[in-house]
Amino acid sequence: PLVFAPLSEVFGRKPIYCVSIFFYFIFTLPGALAPNRATLIVSRGLAGVAASAPMCNVGGSVADIWAVKERGFPMAVFSATIFLGPCLGPLFGGWIGEKAGWRWIYWVLLIFVGACFIFTLIVPETLASVILRRKAQKLRKETGDDKYQTLGELEAQPLFQTLKVAISRPLIMMVMEPIVLFMSFYLSFIYALLYLLFFAFPFAFQGIRGWSAGMTGVSFISVMIGMLIAICAMSYQEKLYAKVTRDGSFPEARLYPMMLGAIILPISMFIFAFTGAYASVHWMGVCVSGAVFGFAMIILYIGANSYIIDSYSNFAASAIAAKTLMRSCIGSSIPLFVTQMFSAMKFQFAGLLLALVACVIGPMPFIFYRFGERIRCNSKRATKARRGQGFKGDSNAKH
Repeated sequence: PLVFAPLSEVFGRKPIYCVSIFFYFIFTLPGALAPNRATLIVSRGLAGVAASAPMCNVGGSVADIWAVKERGFPMAVFSATIFLGPCLGPLFGGWIGEKAGWRWIYWVLLIFVGACFIFTLIVPETLASVILRRKAQKLRKETGDDKYQTLGELEAQPLFQTLKVAISRPLIMMVMEPIVLFMSFYLSFIYALLYLLFFAFPFAFQGIRGWSAGMTGVSFISVMIGMLIAICAMSYQEKLYAKVTRDGSFPEARLYPMMLGAIILPISMFIFAFTGAYASVHWMGVCVSGAVFGFAMIILYIGANSYIIDSYSNFAASAIAAKTLMRSCIGSSIPLFVTQMFSAMKFQFAGLLLALVACVIGPMPFIFYRFGERIRCNSKRATKARRGQGFKGDSNAKH
């Protein structure tokens, strides 16, 4: 993401999507044909790197296409798909692996990725600077008049310097921008919880209740139900956002769902900790916690993602890339300790620890709602929109 996102802000969104999904398709094939574990691990690692572009660039595409007040629902759909995918994986993968063998999981994935690559070939470019540059090039070619120049072309720097600045931008933003840093940390914790469920649900259903792998995958439907309810509830958030920003938009108006989710998330983890650990407790208890968690996760993610994009409209892809890097690093570390954690601490106390961490970081969206405007006004990259003034005259928010 540290490379794909800034490159998309230089060369456009479409070329990066095409290259990313093409290599994802290529590196998925060795997984289906892998003769040993080493081949499987290497191919999955390369496929993961190749597939990282959509995770960070879609936020930039949303900022390209929709105006500030219209981004709520597109961001809800994007945020939901990020988490619905990992939940659909165990649901389908469990049955495919059980009935047809694990290699068919990769064959099915290969077919799906191939279809996605075809779609990237027909997706139009959305980045305004690239569209304008192409229009200027076309006019120069048709008229032979070199006066048709974009501002970007007139102020163009050497390609190496442009790439150097663009590629370093996500890291700089993650270190220097408090909004990016702390929101990335919060969302990384949410993402880590989702991956923890991939291990904790088998503990609760296979290990404690004796379910099969296929039926354990079905239990993830509860998480998806919570997600879908959250998407439906976002229509209310859009009405609230329109009401609050009547005198002008400001990024903190996106934090209302996140503040609600910060309260609901620890509740879901407390339920999970003290229902999943005991075979005598009906399995519906665990599924209820999964649904509540899915609801909280989506409204948290939508609020935070929208807040980041509205705060850094001109650098949305780089800001999302910084968040994606931290989230992916923390998420990828989960398999290294989660089994030992639940085995050594016991199920209920491991779940209790996660619930308490959720309580500790819960005040973060409330803090940004109160002080976010002051933080943005001290930033060189963030929008300077204020409550009651909106984005009027703000060059960072003309999208």
